[in-house]
Amino acid sequence: MSDIIQLLPDAIANQIAAGEVVQRPASVVKELLENSIDAGSSKIKLVVKDAGKQLIQVIDDGLGMSETDARMCFERHATSKIRKSDDLFALKTMGFRGEAMASIAAVSQVELKTKTADAELGVLLQVEASEVKNQTHTAHTGGTTISVKNLFYNVPARRNFLKSNPVEMRHIIDEFHRVALANPQVAFSLHQNDMDVYQLNAGKLSQRIVGLFGKNYQEQLVACEETTDQLKIYGYIGKPEFAKKTRGEQFFFVNNRYIKSGYLHHAVVNGFEGLLAKEAHPFYVLCLEIDPKKIDVNVHPTKTEIKFDDERMVYGILAAAIRQALGAHNVAPALDFDSDVNFSFNAPRRNQVDDFTRKTTNYQKFKQPKDNDGEWDKILSNFQELSQKISEEESEDIADESQQSMTFGSAINEENEGKTPQNERVETKSSIFQIHQKYIATQVKSGLMLVDQQAAHERILFEKFNRHLQNSDGSSQQFLFPEQVQLSAPDYALVMDMEEELKALGFVISSFGKDTVVINGAPTELTDTSVKSVFEGLIDQFKHNKNVLSVSKNENIARSLAKRSAIRAGHKLNGEEMNALIDKLFACQNPNYAPSGNSTFIIFDLNKIASFFN
Repeated sequence: MSDIIQLLPDAIANQIAAGEVVQRPASVVKELLENSIDAGSSKIKLVVKDAGKQLIQVIDDGLGMSETDARMCFERHATSKIRKSDDLFALKTMGFRGEAMASIAAVSQVELKTKTADAELGVLLQVEASEVKNQTHTAHTGGTTISVKNLFYNVPARRNFLKSNPVEMRHIIDEFHRVALANPQVAFSLHQNDMDVYQLNAGKLSQRIVGLFGKNYQEQLVACEETTDQLKIYGYIGKPEFAKKTRGEQFFFVNNRYIKSGYLHHAVVNGFEGLLAKEAHPFYVLCLEIDPKKIDVNVHPTKTEIKFDDERMVYGILAAAIRQALGAHNVAPALDFDSDVNFSFNAPRRNQVDDFTRKTTNYQKFKQPKDNDGEWDKILSNFQELSQKISEEESEDIADESQQSMTFGSAINEENEGKTPQNERVETKSSIFQIHQKYIATQVKSGLMLVDQQAAHERILFEKFNRHLQNSDGSSQQFLFPEQVQLSAPDYALVMDMEEELKALGFVISSFGKDTVVINGAPTELTDTSVKSVFEGLIDQFKHNKNVLSVSKNENIARSLAKRSAIRAGHKLNGEEMNALIDKLFACQNPNYAPSGNSTFIIFDLNKIASFFN
């Protein structure tokens, strides 16, 4: 039998490696930015066209490369970061594998210009699909400029799997945020399709956070710092009241390397214990400095996962640092061990009580009356008179409205009898009322029906928004004074991706600068709510649903807008509003459940009610 095992050509091996390292344009951005950081750059410029599919260019003022190094950087497992295996446990650089440039060059057309400080001329290198097409000398100011063009041009299947431009751009901005936050001492700029997105000057971490996420983050930052023999923690956390329903603004950096860790995230949430709403995620940018020998970064090709020698130690110190920061800034209550907690309340002093008794002439101590029979007879008599009066008034109202009884009538209910109460009839409109401004109680033929007003309204709005998205017939209410909404760069890209769907719902929006949209009109269903808060909530809810649900884009948008615009518990409704809500609920295709799966109503039949008293 002939031999069948053979070595793969370098070009194929590089394409296979690229499948792990270069998953999308954002992966290229990450690798190139980290290389510029490792080169000691003080100013880095990122240029992106067509969401990275056409061009990704990184220009830095770092050390530059010699002619030999420029050629070697495109070889597999060629790196300047390590020399021996022990170096893996003393890493202080971002890159070390020596696979990134070879993988990028295998699936794109790369042009490299570089020059060291002591060289007279720079080097120009052009590589396509791992093959060097041109190498020559050229004039260059210094540092390195790398242009990655036509990503995945030779792997069309991979290019077809890329998402829309706004989605890919959002991933690029996420990577830009991570590198920029880890290196506030470096000036960064981002240009998308000849438009400036970010211009970040070198400065402090707090300035970098405000520069990336907006001035409104300035008021929510709480400094967090803790230093021990094993670990140093510094950075900022957000105040609990600014926590969001979605993740995405949580950043961990270990020795300036961005990592993802559910374990450390749990430590932060533990530090916020008792201060966060359910399913809320606080903002934080936390930097951890630890001996490189006590961590292992060679766990995953993307280098976003690391292992600690003692995870429990890191967990405990991190949670304690969060609690201390919240307490020091009066965000969380702190214990004062110098005071007696048993007498910390503001009790009236003895002389204040004496003054009260002295000024109140008819004051007397409480004493037990000898005989209460006469008082109880008087109270009972008054109560009976009041009860009889109320009964007479209700009887008059019922007589006036006896001809206005209503039924849950709709064609859908008649076709799907199993979905709704069959042949149920509300006796009178006066028999409908709210319980704690959260539930609607109404008398039906078989007993008592309780309706969750928020869940019911969500179901009504969800089906209405779904129809608008399918038919593009959402009606809009134009504003006399348009609303401006400032967004982060990823959220702005997300809104631009949803522009057609938002228009179908009735939103009239336009771009106003690089990260601001103007709302000129909104769906008529939102007339009684703050459109700006609903719009911002729609974006957060959409991102949250995208992380936890597998639904279509249209359904996600309809769910999100229904969730954020539905009436809340505590909203007072009058009789007409309650009756209209129930009418609309049972006109829905599926009135039994809210979009989240929660029941919208329950019915207690008379037998069930009677069983409570037996």
